[in-house]
Amino acid sequence: MCQLLGMNSVKPADLRFSLTGFAARGGLTDHHADGFGIGFFEDKACRLFVDAQPAATSPVAEMLKHYAIKSRNVVSHIRKATQGDPMRLENCHPFTRELWGRHWLFAHNGDLIDYQPESAGNYQPVGTTDSERAFCALMEELKQISPREPCSPDIVFETLCSMRERTAEFGVFNYLLSNGQSLFAHCSTRLWYLVREWPFSNASLV
Repeated sequence: MCQLLGMNSVKPADLRFSLTGFAARGGLTDHHADGFGIGFFEDKACRLFVDAQPAATSPVAEMLKHYAIKSRNVVSHIRKATQGDPMRLENCHPFTRELWGRHWLFAHNGDLIDYQPESAGNYQPVGTTDSERAFCALMEELKQISPREPCSPDIVFETLCSMRERTAEFGVFNYLLSNGQSLFAHCSTRLWYLVREWPFSNASLV
């Protein structure tokens, strides 16, 4: 399955150090070689970079290792395809959609077997992954709750919890979701996270 990397920061920060090690796992130190993507939020919009090449050899990933894009919320993904054609740009995460006048980013790790959610038509997948279908279903559900005005963070969280239970019946549903204000992370297997506070101590890539 795929691997996820997210960052939520009080102050805008760049992710180059962590991205260097993460990108290497996309075909060099690990076997997640079916595509790469990363999104950096700047207020309500995001800069999104995706590449169907392995992250370890992607010119896009290499450029980003030297480009200090500072952001408070970042979502990144390296892909090991389980559903959807491998090494296809439209199947690379993160996926993005607009809701309530903001970009939303979603990246998924897992495999949802026979997952075919119903859709009212506002959000349709471009690619052929179960991941993008789940993202469209989530956006649809939030839009149905409040078509025009943003929901409170509590209502968004309750909606995510409800959908998590229903979606996880089909398989592993680990994901990162952000709208540039918050970063939501769910893990039904193992979740690793790091909290750092200034002044930072030295760290080494392993």
